[in-house]
Amino acid sequence: MSGRPGGTGRLVGTSVRRQEDPRLLTGRGRFTDDVHLPGMLYAHFVRSTVASGSVVSLDLSAVREVPGVVAAFDAADLGLGDITARLDRPAGEFVPTAMPVLARDRVRFAGEPLAVVVARDPYAAEDGTEAAKVVHDTRPAVTRDTQALAPGAPLVHDAAAANTLLDVTMFATEGIDSVFDRAHCVVDVETRTGRQNALPLETRGAVAAWDDRDRQLVLHTSTQVPHQVRTVAARCLGLDERAVRVLVPDMGGGFGLKCVVGREEIAVAAAALRLGRPVKWTEDRKEALTASFLAREQHYRVRAAFDAEGRVLGLDADIVCDMGAYSCYPFTAGIEPLMAAAEMPGVYRLPAYRARARAVTTNKAPSAPYRGVSRPQFVLVVERLFERAARELGLDPVEIRRRNLITEFPYTGVNNITYDPGSYRESLDLCERTLREEGWYAARDTAAAEGRHLGIGYACFSERTGYGSAAFAQRKMEVVPGFDLAEVRMDTSGALTVTSGTMSHGQSHETTMAQIAADELGLPLEKVRLHQGDTERVAYGWGTFASRSIAVGGSAVRRAAAELGRKLRHLAAARWGVPPDEVVLGPGAVRRADGTAELSHTELARIAYLATHLLPEGMEPGLTATASFDGVGDGTFSNATHGVVVELHEGTGQVEILRYVCVEDCGVAVNPQVVEGQCRGGIAQGIAGALFEEITYDAQGEPSATGFMDYKVPTALEIPDVTVRHLETPCAFTETGAKGAGEGGTIGAPAAVLNAVNDALRPTGVELNDIPVTPQTIAHALEQHS
Repeated sequence: MSGRPGGTGRLVGTSVRRQEDPRLLTGRGRFTDDVHLPGMLYAHFVRSTVASGSVVSLDLSAVREVPGVVAAFDAADLGLGDITARLDRPAGEFVPTAMPVLARDRVRFAGEPLAVVVARDPYAAEDGTEAAKVVHDTRPAVTRDTQALAPGAPLVHDAAAANTLLDVTMFATEGIDSVFDRAHCVVDVETRTGRQNALPLETRGAVAAWDDRDRQLVLHTSTQVPHQVRTVAARCLGLDERAVRVLVPDMGGGFGLKCVVGREEIAVAAAALRLGRPVKWTEDRKEALTASFLAREQHYRVRAAFDAEGRVLGLDADIVCDMGAYSCYPFTAGIEPLMAAAEMPGVYRLPAYRARARAVTTNKAPSAPYRGVSRPQFVLVVERLFERAARELGLDPVEIRRRNLITEFPYTGVNNITYDPGSYRESLDLCERTLREEGWYAARDTAAAEGRHLGIGYACFSERTGYGSAAFAQRKMEVVPGFDLAEVRMDTSGALTVTSGTMSHGQSHETTMAQIAADELGLPLEKVRLHQGDTERVAYGWGTFASRSIAVGGSAVRRAAAELGRKLRHLAAARWGVPPDEVVLGPGAVRRADGTAELSHTELARIAYLATHLLPEGMEPGLTATASFDGVGDGTFSNATHGVVVELHEGTGQVEILRYVCVEDCGVAVNPQVVEGQCRGGIAQGIAGALFEEITYDAQGEPSATGFMDYKVPTALEIPDVTVRHLETPCAFTETGAKGAGEGGTIGAPAAVLNAVNDALRPTGVELNDIPVTPQTIAHALEQHS
């Protein structure tokens, strides 16, 4: 915590009740699909039924004859600009892909939008799409990374030779090959991770309308990044940004899927402009699984060198990420491979490192960030390497980790990233001690004697959070996120409105941001309200992703509140005729430090607005303050260790999770209950990726999953109770001492679960490195090994 005057410290660090709950738990939330405007029409999209081909003809004449249909537009009708994300890298390293809002002469994945049908109700709109007549000249589809990279493979984009959108070799330590030559032990792992949908409870959606009074397009949409949507919409539609206002109501999850700009929301906006009437589109679950942004399909070939004591000497990684048909905006197809290459060393001391990172394009729906962004995958790879090395060297899997963890901070790694202080060894020790004291090691031995298969697995990792502009600039993005803005405004009653450029989609910002501001100003929590998701209220904001909201947005809120607190202290000091440093804020009032006088916030606000003749010379009327914050250096690193106990039922291949322990350190937890919720939700998604969820494609590029009968999502019965234990290493860079906590649960779960499964399988001689590990996977592996 900073040493500035003010701030009571009574709310930050406390599990106060969520401000959002009364509204959301009683069904009074307002989501995009709840927006109803007079004269509203409904949109549905004509989508490609083939994964690769040219559009020979698109006939919409029959569509316009369907009862209830008002209009149908193809790309030529709307004349929109493309969505193009770029990296400032040479052509040999990166190839940009222009993603048309509606496909024109070429389609590159099954589900790509070709036209938008607008009707008086959603059923007529869907009927209209079925009347469209599309003739494709089908081409061979590219559906796997190995196929995409094979000599002579069909090209998804003519400009992308070898179907490669990004190819960068990073951190090639001089002499790394000799490190492997001299090593006592070299282990390698090849692993694949399944393609997933982030699966927010609320699918994507948009409602667009032209406001003739303000001469402004108003776009209600479910997005994590309202200002970026405004920027892209204005460019595609040929409007000034002033002429576009983006409003985000309540959101039912995003998980990264909604931190990129989609084509459909732009097409809906264009249709509303053409028709002069409001238009709504709500994505159905089939569209979400087949045509929305996906993630996670990655292929790693990694080897590690160790000395005889189990200390890692070097790491050599070949990373290939299947990014689908297009780059997402603004992060590009480089988001997953660049993240993996830059951060793979993680929590371990690593003297030598080399990574080749590639993004390949295939005839699948494009990829976007999904909670954790490559870290669940590369943590899995590194943790598998340590497990293999422990087995080769005859070491305990926990002990080999302990010997390699970073323990002295700040630590600058071979990847040129500086790690701020964390509790890497402490979290591992506490997690292991918890499982030992609960008797799980003894239970494993007992099970083995009975012919049952219990396994224990761990994952140690860090979560880089609070990325600032400098960190994003290292990726050479044309659009560089990083900073955020906040405004605080006290009204005449002494109540406070906080406006933030971040965007909550389930992270409890209405509570945690209010805790920060209320603490700084000495206000009761109920006197503070958060306003977010309105591009008119803050000049620019980067929204919510990469666990940045509290680390970056919360720091901006505290700075703004501190500035407002300075004004309150100066006003009170002038009333009492004392220096401002003799005035303190709260709780509940502004007081002289000696306790001899106090003024309520309401009284000071009354003077600032309604009795300005009493203001000291030089002080302007009103009580408003703004501030910005940009992440410092390489950001800040949360860390955790996950420990998992599973039982494998050999006859069925079923994996049952018996125990899950998470020991996490995200610095100062503004609201520990919210942090625990983030951990548990993230762990559920990590377990889903480890054991259940995957979208596959046939040879023609047709996706396997079009609903929940095919896309296996875990229920509450498959997700265990999770114990979350907190350590606290305050961050020196952020205004609150907090680090990010949004993605850690997802990052650690796949590795911990897979390691536990392999520990359970050890007596059989079977070892698995790909996820998801399904009952069929296990049964097949056991059958092949027998």
